[in-house]
Amino acid sequence: MSVWHAWQRDFLLGVVRLVAGAYPVWHRGAPSATQKIYFSNHTSHIDTLAILAALPRELRGQVRPVAARDYWQRGKAKVHIANELLNVVLIDRNKEADGDPLEPVREALRLGHSIIIFPEGTRSANALPQPFKSGLYRLAGEFPGIELCPVYLENLQRIMPKGAIWPVPLICKVHFGGTMTLAEDETKADFLERARERVVELSPARQEP
Repeated sequence: MSVWHAWQRDFLLGVVRLVAGAYPVWHRGAPSATQKIYFSNHTSHIDTLAILAALPRELRGQVRPVAARDYWQRGKAKVHIANELLNVVLIDRNKEADGDPLEPVREALRLGHSIIIFPEGTRSANALPQPFKSGLYRLAGEFPGIELCPVYLENLQRIMPKGAIWPVPLICKVHFGGTMTLAEDETKADFLERARERVVELSPARQEP
């Protein structure tokens, strides 16, 4: 990424911090540069930007969000942000598309990038995530050496709910939990439920006595 594009990225994320807060909460100590798969609940179009804004600046360059090609390749502004500023891993949601939609994600992981993924597969207005789809399980099994980091986005479903065009200024917190891996002989259903629960545990409602 050029210096100019890095400046644009940081300016964009600064605007997100100004509007939404995107304050990081690290539940298991300071972040490290170890390659990770960040997986999070999905409530709005600015979820990706909030997570990147919450990460330390020195880590942002190695983290690539995974997002739908049909959304991020519409309009010059979105294309510029996706391709030049955020280095988005674009996947096809169209079931008629050729090949495995996870292959671009695998390639990013092979190259040493960390990624941001939303295992629900679609946005939800609920504060807690819906059941996870199988993609996270497949990646965890194929890349066992990469840590999985749960993330909970607090308040973003109120800041920019589904269908909204402009964000409502409220305070969002980005909760980062301790990392996990796929356990030996763990079934897909058990792993996906455990991963979802790790995100749910970061919700303030779950942390109240």
